[in-house]
Amino acid sequence: MTFVTSTGALHARAVSLAEIFPNWLLALIARVSIAGVFWQSGQTKVDGWTVTDSAVYLFEDEYRLPLIDPWLAAHLAAAAEHLFPLLLVIGLFTRLSALALLAMTAVIEIFVYPDAWPTHGTWAVCLLVILIRGPGLVSLDHVLMRSRQKSEARR
Repeated sequence: MTFVTSTGALHARAVSLAEIFPNWLLALIARVSIAGVFWQSGQTKVDGWTVTDSAVYLFEDEYRLPLIDPWLAAHLAAAAEHLFPLLLVIGLFTRLSALALLAMTAVIEIFVYPDAWPTHGTWAVCLLVILIRGPGLVSLDHVLMRSRQKSEARR
């Protein structure tokens, strides 16, 4: 009985320690880490400001997405993999950016690399944390929201 009691107390202490971890820090880590994944992928598709022929070739030959021209898909993917990570890092339109990258992750999982579900699941969890919990205190979204609330309170 003593072992069960001490294990329960240890568990309760661990839970209370975990609960003091600030949400803003979790959100910041999730935003920056998943932004890095997509930014690096986007960098493989461009040379300067130009989408590379090899990126277009991948969409023609390997990825083969249905219902979209490979040239257009390569350009949209390159743009999305640069724009949305940037927005995540600065915390602007954060939930929208997380949703866009979550949709992109789903497309990659379903149509391109269905066996890579452990990797895509990890990406999805980061994006879902951001989508559900929000960007946290260290974000432009938070600054803008507080500014808006202050101006509304003055009216």
